[in-house]
Amino acid sequence: MSNGSTGTPRSTRAARPAGEVQRLKANSVGLVGVVFMAVATAAPITAMTGNLPIAVGFGNGTGAPAGYLFATVVLTVFAVGYVAMAKRITAAGAFYGYISHGLGRIAGMASGMLAVLAYVVFEASIVGVFSYFARTTVHDQLGVDLPWVLYAAGMLAVTAGLAHFDINLTAKALGVMLVAEITVLFAVATAVLIAGGGPDGIPVEPVDPRNAFTGTSAGLGLFFAFWSWVGFESTAMYGEESRDPKRVIPKATLISVVGVGLFYIYVSWMTIAGNGLTGSVGLSASANPLDLFLAPTRHFIGAWAVDAFQWLLLTGSFACGMAFHQCAARYLYAIGRERFLHPALGRTHARHGSPHIASVVQTVIAVALVAGFWLTGQDPYLHLYTLLAILGTMAILIVQTLCSFAVIGYFRRNHPEDRHWFRTLTAPLLGGIGMTAVVVLLVVNMETAAGAAAGSVFFKLIPWIVGTVFFGGLGLGLWLRAKAPERYEVIGRIVLEDAAERADDGTGPGSDGTTGLSPSPANA
Repeated sequence: MSNGSTGTPRSTRAARPAGEVQRLKANSVGLVGVVFMAVATAAPITAMTGNLPIAVGFGNGTGAPAGYLFATVVLTVFAVGYVAMAKRITAAGAFYGYISHGLGRIAGMASGMLAVLAYVVFEASIVGVFSYFARTTVHDQLGVDLPWVLYAAGMLAVTAGLAHFDINLTAKALGVMLVAEITVLFAVATAVLIAGGGPDGIPVEPVDPRNAFTGTSAGLGLFFAFWSWVGFESTAMYGEESRDPKRVIPKATLISVVGVGLFYIYVSWMTIAGNGLTGSVGLSASANPLDLFLAPTRHFIGAWAVDAFQWLLLTGSFACGMAFHQCAARYLYAIGRERFLHPALGRTHARHGSPHIASVVQTVIAVALVAGFWLTGQDPYLHLYTLLAILGTMAILIVQTLCSFAVIGYFRRNHPEDRHWFRTLTAPLLGGIGMTAVVVLLVVNMETAAGAAAGSVFFKLIPWIVGTVFFGGLGLGLWLRAKAPERYEVIGRIVLEDAAERADDGTGPGSDGTTGLSPSPANA
């Protein structure tokens, strides 16, 4: 299956976009690479240092590790249904393709637009936190004070350069940075464990499941716990580029969800143990909440580790931004090759098999967002990072919720041999209910999560932006069904070879809306 190959649909009734359907480079990345990409988007060091202090100081207090335990269970249940779809459908659009098969093309179009919104703003958001960490670390350790926008420009340039090549190069770069950040967090946590903890020893209260729902604001703590996973679902986007996607993507998804969850529980628990119960709350609510991590690092390992920790905050946030860039480029590519945006977005590089044009467009969008915040005098952390992260999180959580229910719809109509009371019904139902609860948590706690940025005009526009994009997607889907049925038939239907599925979403009995990338037989 060479790069740039085209294929024909299984059914002569299936619509396909005019011209070639170009392939991403197959066999570019294996199981480890996909896991690295997914975990990098979750950004363990950024999630821990950014989210845990808020949860401990203002959310469920020292019950924050139990909050991560609860989130691990909910997201694992969600992942059961998600991987069931991944075993049947492989497409760069992931959620977009899954929802269009399970809930219909119109819902798929709306979800696809929301997913694009989420991933295109996530990169700029992470550029903000990277720039903040870079300016602070370079000033503290080297005595050099440069404008944050210079660090932002450097990150955007390097990310764009790496994304031009096939995904294997990015996966290798992410692997090095990811291993480094996980190692330092694990080392600090293990040092606390070996030493027997801090003032209170190793208390069990932080991992008591009941304490996930206690504290000043349990809802805020739980929201930040779930927020720490955003990006794990990106595994499915790399199916077309992975080796044996029907095996790799399900495994990578479950490894990412469970592995990240266990890691968060362990690190947050030992961090609280190292500072003591009372000390953890005090540090988290202080003027420098990062001391929640730096204090035990200095005490249990040494001052040199604090310096290393600060530099790893940079590489960790850089890895996260680079991974989100790849996600955004693949969503733009997926929609471009189905010709809902300019078809040039759906082209792949002749040599590298990368979505190079979509990648350039994503870079332009990220540059525009960063420049907009910089020119209006906004802070890279308080405004650029926080506001765009909330916007993207709201969008992607809605899409995840719809995806859970799409699993039920899909298997109700397809593959009776694969229907299972838990995997294809109970798990996605519970996952959908759980994800709906997370969306409610975000809405209720959005102002608190925004902090000082809650008074900005952009913050007030976030729900309107999400609503406009979603309902605009619904409107576009309805318009295409009425006015451009040949384009409507293609929504979410460009999938990889044996994943091409029959689409019975109300468009007609037995209609096959699949467009394959390869002439291989499709599963009916």
